[in-house]
Amino acid sequence: MNGQIVLCKNYNDGAELEKTIHDLTEFIPCMQSLSVVPVGLSAHRDGLAKLEPFTKEDANQVLDIIHKWQAICREHFNTSFVYASDEWYINAGRELPTEEEYEGYMQIENGVGMMRSLINEVCMELDDLQGDERERHVSLATGRLAEKYIIELCGRVKEKFPNVKIDVYPIENNFFGNRITVSGLLTGGDIISQLKDKELGDYLLLPANLLRSGEEVLLDDVTISEIENALQTKVRIVQLSGWSFVEMIID
Repeated sequence: MNGQIVLCKNYNDGAELEKTIHDLTEFIPCMQSLSVVPVGLSAHRDGLAKLEPFTKEDANQVLDIIHKWQAICREHFNTSFVYASDEWYINAGRELPTEEEYEGYMQIENGVGMMRSLINEVCMELDDLQGDERERHVSLATGRLAEKYIIELCGRVKEKFPNVKIDVYPIENNFFGNRITVSGLLTGGDIISQLKDKELGDYLLLPANLLRSGEEVLLDDVTISEIENALQTKVRIVQLSGWSFVEMIID
């Protein structure tokens, strides 16, 4: 089995986080991995416990604890065991771990190593391609959390395909609240309202993780065809792989 700690400031962080990790190491190897993710704080919290967002300093403290226990687990169990989701590194302003440090991306669906995997796959895909002078103009919508990395990856694509214009639009999450910054919780209404007056080019790229599983519907019941009609442009869905990211832009 694989576990997850949803961290809430002043509830189960600090010494309590250390105790939780320590206690769960007793289940190794039956428990293969443990992820630590920050609680998502939406704008709809009437009647709920008052939770505070994690600051940059908080994120660094959380990473220090996780890295400490990774070293302990590698020494005693030959595995890092506990992993931080991408948000911690981004919000702390730290470099993402290497691919090797994720040990097979066991918790990638929980946002653990998702950005590192995408970066490495995009670089590998571009290494295998011969650049050319093709012309294309596309736009890409993303959550604010990944904005910096998506812009950097688009820059790598343009190094090989200099005549491909890529506009990256970070979408503010007004539906759930601006503290929600991941692309997987973007809604059709926010995408339409924030892109309706933008130059979108030949087509708009949207990440696959904002769709309901097996459907072309977003969390607010807006469909892909409704987005296309509202924005008067074609939409392409980018799967969570480097191959799809590059090919959807240039092909």
